[in-house]
Amino acid sequence: MTTKLIKGGTVFVNGQLVKTDVRIADGKIQAIGNDLPAADETIDATNKLVAPGLVDVHVHFREPGQTYKETIEAGSKAAAHGGFTTVGAMPNVDPVPDTPERMQAQTSLNQKEGVVHIFQYGAITHGRTSEELVDFHGLKQAGAYAFSNDGSGVQTAGTMYQAMEGIAKEKMILAAHVEDDSLLFGGIMNAGKRAEELGLPGAPSVSESAQVARDLVLANATGVHYHICHVSTKESIAMVRFAKSQGVNVTCEASPHHLLLADQDIPANNSYYKMNPPLRHEDDRQALIEGLLDGTVDMIATDHAPHSQAEKPKNDMRGAANGITGSETAFPMMYTKFVKGGICTLEQLLNWMSTNPADIFGLHEAGHLEPGKPADIVIFDLTTQRTLNEADYLSKGVNNPFTGEQVYGTADLTLVDGKVVYQR
Repeated sequence: MTTKLIKGGTVFVNGQLVKTDVRIADGKIQAIGNDLPAADETIDATNKLVAPGLVDVHVHFREPGQTYKETIEAGSKAAAHGGFTTVGAMPNVDPVPDTPERMQAQTSLNQKEGVVHIFQYGAITHGRTSEELVDFHGLKQAGAYAFSNDGSGVQTAGTMYQAMEGIAKEKMILAAHVEDDSLLFGGIMNAGKRAEELGLPGAPSVSESAQVARDLVLANATGVHYHICHVSTKESIAMVRFAKSQGVNVTCEASPHHLLLADQDIPANNSYYKMNPPLRHEDDRQALIEGLLDGTVDMIATDHAPHSQAEKPKNDMRGAANGITGSETAFPMMYTKFVKGGICTLEQLLNWMSTNPADIFGLHEAGHLEPGKPADIVIFDLTTQRTLNEADYLSKGVNNPFTGEQVYGTADLTLVDGKVVYQR
């Protein structure tokens, strides 16, 4: 039996920060407390934060089919670098996991190549963009942990209604990318003053909120657990808040980039600021923050979306792919800007990035440090200022607008099942 003792740290346990030690035996947490027995290996966590591994319910690992952008190995190592030990991988790979056989193959590949726990989304419809529903029961049996067409909104109300009925029957989560394509009008960033200044076509934010309105009514009718991916507008937040008050089974996530940036922060026609949904207005950003603080927004998820440099020409958004990387910058950016900035407490941030996503998505082994649970643990350095450097990224994608930022809260050590998967 191999043992480890994490000593001298501030440990996030039962929602509180406590000065205590953690003992690990055979990949599981054996005990949390003071005066624990010595171990084969002692890890000094003095002046460090010891937290449950972060949980990100929204990443894109691109394998199979687009390994020039990212691989499961690189994406999971990037997650570990950012302090994540559990992630939910979206189904926009090739082939799409839209049959039980493909789902089985994908989950096997994730397990073989990944260094963190990877839970796999099944597609809602065949090919992810069609109107033909998948076999929800078959995909669940084959390992799907939730369903999403992320990257594409389900365009037809009838298709969404039937999908919700089928997914509700399986007691599963439908995670929706909410976007009405007919309301985009060729826009590539949020419509408004900044789009006009940059001479770029803008898409109105109702392309999101109109579909949120439709889906909340359908979710109420079907009883499905409806989860909104990367919510971004003040109207969406207001509708989710009202729907929750009416008992609709709805949850939602916000991404670090929508919480930290607004369209006015886009410095130039730079593709590293192009994502979907786009950066919204400052009042939308403030509504997201308010939603996080009052519980309307349940969690933070990165939407880690690596692309090749050829797909992200820095000087033009027009032809560029949507999306930015996020796994390696999410916690340090949120800690630096929100906790050190006085917007929220460290305990709140850890709940949004670990405990809440684990609890809401039924990932019972994640999000909590407790005896008997897997030793999925991250040790963060909250006191040393570091620069986010492209050269340090483990993802194949470097398309990140936060590169160059001075941050606190970088990971020193990440353990998955008691095994070191990242060490500074």
